[in-house]
Amino acid sequence: MSEHHEDTDDQAKSSRGKHGRDKNEGEGNRTADRKYREGVRRHVESGASEHAADEAQRAVESDEGDELRRAENEAKSGRKR
Repeated sequence: MSEHHEDTDDQAKSSRGKHGRDKNEGEGNRTADRKYREGVRRHVESGASEHAADEAQRAVESDEGDELRRAENEAKSGRKR
């Protein structure tokens, strides 16, 4: 067996529980946190947030603004239509 293959086996074993199933990291899941933070970083770096913010500002300042503010207040109050 090659050294590389042994390293891969060791990594696979360390990420699995006693019975060969993936470990449940539970609350505070570090893997999920790392993936989420990486996704947010990529999104922010892509510039997509700035474009969406600019569009939202234009919408609020347009004729649609009053309707958007009513919808926001309704959502904040928890009231259903």
